Amino acid sequence: MESNAKNVVIREFVLAAVTKSGGVLEYTPAEMRADREIVLAAVTENGWALKCASPELRADREIVLAAVTKNGGALEYASTEMQADREIVLVAVTENGWALEYASAELQADREIVLAAVTENGWTLEFASTEMQADREIVLAATKSGLKLTA
Repeated sequence: MESNAKNVVIREFVLAAVTKSGGVLEYTPAEMRADREIVLAAVTENGWALKCASPELRADREIVLAAVTKNGGALEYASTEMQADREIVLVAVTENGWALEYASAELQADREIVLAAVTENGWTLEFASTEMQADREIVLAATKSGLKLTA
């Protein structure tokens, strides 16, 4: 089998594998972790696969958005630029409030983002800015959310 044809077969096999289980990306060669189509398929199936993506793809807006939509905590592995992207962070904290920990300092002080995070999980108030931690509505939302967790 010609080398190029062999590479195509391997690529198609990896693409099929990550479509079924995104975590498989961790066990693929570096060039596959830099393949946009493969990484997008992986993070769409399992947001945590972003951890294994190449640095360039951790800064790709579409890939990061797909990852945090599946699992907000994947924001931890996004580039600094993506951690400061308001839309991406809002999606992440709505899915998993803990993602607030990985948001930029500016977004940890954004009222809408913090409210979404503490509504999803009251304990995430710890990652909000000092100003947001003193905001009555934010604290009430966090308390209500926390009560839901212990009830």
